[in-house]
Amino acid sequence: MALERTLILIKPDAVQRRLAGTILSRFENKGLKIVGLKLMQVTKELSAEHYAEHVEKPFYPLLEEFITSGPVIAIAAEGPEAISVVRSMMGSTNGRESAPGTIRGDFGVSRQMNLVHGSDGPEAAAREIPIYFKPEELVDYESSLSAWVCADDEK
Repeated sequence: MALERTLILIKPDAVQRRLAGTILSRFENKGLKIVGLKLMQVTKELSAEHYAEHVEKPFYPLLEEFITSGPVIAIAAEGPEAISVVRSMMGSTNGRESAPGTIRGDFGVSRQMNLVHGSDGPEAAAREIPIYFKPEELVDYESSLSAWVCADDEK
């Protein structure tokens, strides 16, 4: 299994609804290691960089308006197959269609106000993490719990 890093954004709707701690704890409880964490305001420039593939699409202005509407919490998380683990935990984009037990299924009813973002693949993670974190803001460390989260041959 591949040890991966992924970007997670706790979006403005989740921050405003005071769900940030609950959402962060789900990722920690799953066994993912937090290697970067910060509260920040997404600017229009940062939004355009992050969502570069969508800038010319008709829905982009609403996406930009939403992601810049309030603070986000940027997280770099690490773990075995972290990208697919996070994507599964988030649920479908539309909260009304997300399964109970997922973040969006438990807390969301909207397609646009969907609480969290997670990198959709290794290339996206490699591109997105440096948008939000300088190298010195990511911390490599050994967790004393790692031996109890995943067997050595799964890391």
